[in-house]
Parts: sequence; structure tokens; C-alpha cells
Amino acid sequence: MFQNEFYGNLEKYNNPIEYDELYKNYKVDLHYIENHLKTKNDTIIELACGTGRLAIPLAKQGYEVYAIDIHEGMIQQAIEKAKKENVGVHFTVQDCTQLHLPITSNFIYMTGNSFQHFLSNDSQNALFQSVKQHLHPGGEFVFDTRNPILSELSIVDEYEESLVTSKGEKLTIQHHEEYDPITQILTGRSINKLEHSTFEDSIRIRYTYPMELKRLLEQNGFDLLHLYGSWNKSEFTKDSICMIVHAQLKK
Repeated sequence: MFQNEFYGNLEKYNNPIEYDELYKNYKVDLHYIENHLKTKNDTIIELACGTGRLAIPLAKQGYEVYAIDIHEGMIQQAIEKAKKENVGVHFTVQDCTQLHLPITSNFIYMTGNSFQHFLSNDSQNALFQSVKQHLHPGGEFVFDTRNPILSELSIVDEYEESLVTSKGEKLTIQHHEEYDPITQILTGRSINKLEHSTFEDSIRIRYTYPMELKRLLEQNGFDLLHLYGSWNKSEFTKDSICMIVHAQLKK
């Protein structure tokens, strides 16, 4: 059975509460999705849903949401949040390349640059085929991925940042990021320092080029409807930080 690369690449998500705190105020992707959806009775599917940052507010608006993530801790945090807010969401732990949901939908989305976790050509293809099986003909798939800007990726990047945790502790993070142009994978390693403890983690993410992405969509039976440079629908250029991909399954 095919297994994607998520399984050995989850250290950054070992603390769902802190992850949730870090991204709780990010809503630009939510606004894009809200503006796109037309009716309140659609069933929608979210991939790599994390702690339910998008699924819960959409369910509050009346959508029936099936939300999938491969990380059990993230899903458990999402379930607890939904319970506290008295919101019903179909949360489940699944591999996005092997989806087995009881429904199909007109709309599937995946944000947070989660597409970059699919590190190989095989896993990217498996993702699209899995999405395809859960979309109606003419259904749409929206996701984002960082734009590979070579002038930035060619440099080994080392930097430090400071954050405050949900418990009010100061967290200092020393980052080291290095890109492999052959595999198109960036490996990020971090040393995380709290007042009384230090821990390390790492992550590997793949960069996909615009023309490579267009061919990937076409080969898997999708048309590219829009390619934006931000969730605000700005024009995509060579200097755009990310690619917002809005695709449609061929009818």
C-alpha cells in the first residue's frame, strides 16, 4: 500500500496547542473560501485540517465539513475545540493520498502550504487521484504552495526568532534551512530554547514550479482555473511568495 512522506515528517506538529496559538489569527485563506462558497447546504472537504482553524468556523456557518489530517494530536485538539464551541465537524485521521470518505463533494481545499509535504512525484500524483475520487465532475480543488524563488533558496538561511508560548514563556528558535535543487526539497532544522529546556525538530518541504504544477494538474485530470499570488487574489508573478491554485476536475 502506498504511504506518503507525512509519517516521518511531523515533528513540527508535536504540540498542537502551541501550533493552534501561533496561527489562530490567520484568516486570509478562510475569507477566500467563504467568498467562493455560494450556498449553505454544500458538503465540503478539508485536507490537512490541523486543529480546525478553518473547519470549525465554516461549520458554524452551516456547511457540513469533513476534515482530515494524518496527525492524531492535531485532530484531537480540533475535536476538543469543536466540542467547546458546540460545533459539529466530521474530523477523521486519514492519509490524504488514501482518502476513504463516505461522501463526494463539489469543493475540496487544503491550506497552510500543506501541499509541500508531498515530497515525491508519486505522492503528489496519489494526492490528486485521491482528491479526484471524492470530487463530483466539475468539482473544484483549492490549495496553496510556496513559490520557489531561486535567489532565496540558493542561500543557506540561518536566523533566530522569539515567541511567547501559550503559557507566557519566552521561546527562542534558531533556524537552519537548506535547499537541495536536485530533489527540490528544503530541510529546516530548529533548536527551540525555553528557560529550562531545549529541544530540536525538523521539517522537509518540497517546492514545485509553476509549469511543473500546471502539467501535474493536467495529467491528473484537472484544469487550472486560477493561479493567484496570494489569498487576496493578487496577480501571480515571479516574486510572489506563494501560489494559490484553484483547479477544477474535468467534466
